[in-house]
Amino acid sequence: MDLLIKIVALAIAIVMGFFIGFFYRKYIIDSKLSSAEQKANLLLSNAKKEAQTIKKEALLEGKEEIQDLKTRVEEEAKKQRFELKRMEDRLLSREDSIEKKNRYLEKEEQIVNQKKEELENKKEELASKNKILDEMLNKEILRLEAIAELTKEEAKAILIKRIEEEARYESAKEIRNIEAKLKEDADAMAKKIISQAIQRCALDHVSETTVSVVNLPNDEMKGRIIGREGRNIRVFENLTGINIIVDDTPEAVILSSFDPVRREIARVTLENLIMDGRIHPARIEEMYEKASKIVNSEIKLEGEQAVFDIGISELNPGIVKVLGRLKYRTSYGQNVLLHSKEVAYVAGVIAAELGMNVKKAKRAGLLHDIGKALTHDIEGSHAIIGAELVKRLNEDEEIYHAIESHHNEVEAKSALDVIIQAADQISGGRPGARRETLESYVKRLESLEKIATKFKGIEKAYAIQAGREIRVMVKPEEVDEDMSLVLAKEIAREIEKEMEYPGQIRVTVIRESRAVEYAK
Repeated sequence: MDLLIKIVALAIAIVMGFFIGFFYRKYIIDSKLSSAEQKANLLLSNAKKEAQTIKKEALLEGKEEIQDLKTRVEEEAKKQRFELKRMEDRLLSREDSIEKKNRYLEKEEQIVNQKKEELENKKEELASKNKILDEMLNKEILRLEAIAELTKEEAKAILIKRIEEEARYESAKEIRNIEAKLKEDADAMAKKIISQAIQRCALDHVSETTVSVVNLPNDEMKGRIIGREGRNIRVFENLTGINIIVDDTPEAVILSSFDPVRREIARVTLENLIMDGRIHPARIEEMYEKASKIVNSEIKLEGEQAVFDIGISELNPGIVKVLGRLKYRTSYGQNVLLHSKEVAYVAGVIAAELGMNVKKAKRAGLLHDIGKALTHDIEGSHAIIGAELVKRLNEDEEIYHAIESHHNEVEAKSALDVIIQAADQISGGRPGARRETLESYVKRLESLEKIATKFKGIEKAYAIQAGREIRVMVKPEEVDEDMSLVLAKEIAREIEKEMEYPGQIRVTVIRESRAVEYAK
């Protein structure tokens, strides 16, 4: 029952709420809507009015802008018309000037064509004249050749020769100036180095010949050396390869041989036989074997001593042994081993002065003449033989090249080659170092003077300083100062071509003018 009442009450409340809402919407909301519509209409009318006002203002502003734009466009058009007018005026003036230039160029072209025609005419005239002149010149040349008795080619050769002489004269002057400038410093430095090398090296020179003298206790010993029917002397000579000269010299016999090692072995053998007193073929053979061992031992010791004195190391034993043989070898009377040691010392000093490898210079200097120990057994130049020997025994390439080039048989390539050449000439050229026979010495000096006097303009020539200098006196009216230099070079080249000599020869050309008058 209560539920039904609640439902009925709820339904009544819903119905009442519906009617209340309906009336509220009908009257209150509609009244609000009408007032809102009025406001909207009012706002719309106001907006229309404002829009009208804005439109009018915009139209006014647009008209003003159009007017301004029109004014600016008109002004710009005026300016452009003015510029176009100016450009048109300039073009017209240029056109006038171009027309004037064209007229001027046409006139110039006419003038040029006229001149061209004139030149062509003159060219033809010149061609004809040249033809005539050539004919005349050929005739004149033939006439001159007939007068001078010379052809054109001969005259040209004479002219070329004269030009060559003038060029030679000028080149001689230039060479003289250049050489003087180069020698200014080089001569002083070279003299200083060489003088120091010579002063710091002082070795004794031993002069030897091809014979050795053996003293005898008495003249009876000569008969014992000869033996019955010459048996002992034949065995001795056949065994040693030397000649025994038994002459009237009291208590002495002479051993002769070109090979100093053989001669030394023979000398030791004979001295031992004399000391022993028993001289017969068997004893000679026994003493010869003993002497050979002694001399070979001395050769080895001499080689080792030379290597020790010079201060080099790691030298092949075969080279040391061959080096020792040089003790018994002479060249122009100079002992070759002492000469080799001296060259080593001098080369070392020069290398030290030049800041080079001193040990290598000493090594090359000591070995430079090693080929002379083998020249009796092998044919050829001692420089080439020595170089081949040290090359086979594993010496450095620079060393064997210095050996084979020290007499210019092979061209010098390095500073070491030149140092060995200089040291060799210093040692061989030292006063008293070498000896020649009087006959060969005189012949060499005569040949030297003869070579110098065969040149044109030479008055006298004198060989001085044992043939190491030739002084040439020239005729001053035929040879001037600059040609003196050329003459000296030509004489030096001729000496090099025709003569063989140790060391070097200095050629001095002297030109002296004298004025003589007498007071009366």
